[in-house]
Amino acid sequence: MKVALYGQKIGKKNIPYLNQFIGYISNNSIDISIEKSFFNILSSFEEFKNLNVPVFSHYKELTKDFSLMFTFGGDGTILSALTFIRDTGIPIVGVNTGNLGFLATFNKDVFIKKIDQIFDQKFHLIPRSLLWLETSITDHHPFFNFALNEIVIFRKETVSMITIDAYIDKQFLTSYWADGLIISTPTGSTGYSLSCGGPIITPENKNFVITPISPHNLFSRPLIISDCQKVHLKIHSRVKYYSLSMDTRLTSLKKDNELYIRKAPFYIYIIQEEKYTYYKTLREKLLWGMDQRN
Repeated sequence: MKVALYGQKIGKKNIPYLNQFIGYISNNSIDISIEKSFFNILSSFEEFKNLNVPVFSHYKELTKDFSLMFTFGGDGTILSALTFIRDTGIPIVGVNTGNLGFLATFNKDVFIKKIDQIFDQKFHLIPRSLLWLETSITDHHPFFNFALNEIVIFRKETVSMITIDAYIDKQFLTSYWADGLIISTPTGSTGYSLSCGGPIITPENKNFVITPISPHNLFSRPLIISDCQKVHLKIHSRVKYYSLSMDTRLTSLKKDNELYIRKAPFYIYIIQEEKYTYYKTLREKLLWGMDQRN
């Protein structure tokens, strides 16, 4: 079996968990390859001075013969890992060393106790849909054009609102006067969209949600649409550029660059333990039911 390991940073307090993991991999004759930047970070710690394993630094090196990718960090780490995973179908095991962790569902304190179950395939494999972006200026693709959480359009270098004309399947929806607009997947519905008043959508739903950011139109509310529909956006601004983010990646586009957003032609697969339930995660992460009267 062949697995990949990815992380963005690691604190000294989390080194023992990684040390146990790599020890398990070595003792069970499992091949491992570590993302190059993360390998360099690990090599700075005494425990990994003599670590000698292959590294990868480009998505083409993460071939489909990898059985799993393990990420150590939070949900942001998984979002960054997607630039390597892309459409390979390699399942992700997210070990949560952060705080919230809707995607990184394996707690670092009990992860090693459950690792046998993972390699014995005693888990749920959850497909997550993604957003796919195309632009009217097709030669402007500064980063990968897909997002697991959300695509966000917002004003740049101005305190003035921007106007976003939105079309659904070529039919005019409305013009949003706002600081920006979020197009979110069910996975991303517990992120930026939620903080802007958007609904929580469970992962199995085949929907996207359009959520305005600080809209001037008081009647502008989040809208849930089918993920079979295509969204077309035209941006109007007093300045030349607007900002565009896709998960953790940020860039600027000229205001005459229109956006076309649809469901991506592939899924990302997240591994979750058999006893995991999405509703339990909501209760724990959002502190539902913490009222003492309960």
